Amino acid sequence: MKIILATSNRGKVREISELFAGEDVVPFTELLGPMEIVENGEDFAQNALIKARAVYEKLPEGDFIAVSDDSGITVPALGNEPGIFSARYAGEGATDIQNLQKLVDGLRSRGISKTPAYYTAAVAVVSPHGEYLVHGWMHGDVIDEPRGDGGFGYDPIFIPEGYEETLGELDPSIKREISHRSRALQLAKPIIEMLRGIDA
Repeated sequence: MKIILATSNRGKVREISELFAGEDVVPFTELLGPMEIVENGEDFAQNALIKARAVYEKLPEGDFIAVSDDSGITVPALGNEPGIFSARYAGEGATDIQNLQKLVDGLRSRGISKTPAYYTAAVAVVSPHGEYLVHGWMHGDVIDEPRGDGGFGYDPIFIPEGYEETLGELDPSIKREISHRSRALQLAKPIIEMLRGIDA
């Protein structure tokens, strides 16, 4: 059974592929080419399902399931921004650096150097045998001064609960253990195993 990832984000593809080491994991672009998916859901769960469904519907007949992740960071002190708009916080087509800088500017404009925040990941699995959805979270703080060049997205300004370093500074193996995406994917794994068993 091939796992088709409904994302073209290289950071997400890398993280998910590492978590599913040994599995047949393929980004949808390798099978379908570029495809624009309008993410117009009201929350992470809806957007994850929109992406997985859009990819699954385009797949040729075969032993495929579509897996998508919709994730982002929420900062209560900024009115719960950027939330579902994390990937386009600074506008459509914005880079990770531009999005991060907008968040940093928002903190600084309010005189905030450190404040609680959390990451959310919704992982959707769409298969011939139904649709499934799981969530994972990671809590911590955001700071107004990026540190470290590891990870991607907002990682250089996020300090996970229980640590003093940002995700940009921590060893990638730690992020794989504690991240919101890792937690959601660990919940998705038994679902995928179940689906594989049905088709065995």
